[in-house]
Amino acid sequence: MAKFNIITQFLKDFSFESPNVPELFFKSDNGQAKMEINIDIQIKGAENNLFMVDLITKIHSKLENGDKSIFLIESTYSGLVQMEEEKDEEVKKRTLLINVPTLLFPSVRALMARMTSESGFPTFVMQPVDFEKLYEEKQKKAQQPQQPAEANK
Repeated sequence: MAKFNIITQFLKDFSFESPNVPELFFKSDNGQAKMEINIDIQIKGAENNLFMVDLITKIHSKLENGDKSIFLIESTYSGLVQMEEEKDEEVKKRTLLINVPTLLFPSVRALMARMTSESGFPTFVMQPVDFEKLYEEKQKKAQQPQQPAEANK
């Protein structure tokens, strides 16, 4: 891991939508909800070993029957990171894609819990994320040879 310091962290963008309220509150037989959670990390480099790390989170809660949206949350939570000079690009990449998001995630988790509870829905608490595992999976996927597309007949 490269040595780094998070200079500041902040909420860059946030959206909360609940398109089917109030009718969701009036029905008692809505059925089970399912969650789709997507997390992405984007890094923007700057001068003097400064980097912007964006932790982009999308949570879509839907009803299993009917696929009706309960809520959709999208957020970009960012950290401005000062990193010591690091020659090894892999070490730099792992630090920015694993270590920094691990430190930013608790704030995102708290934000999601607060927003769902204040919106009138049961509080949704995200499970911890293993950013190292996500990184490894993404690396494996990137190394797999692409399957040629089947030619149209």
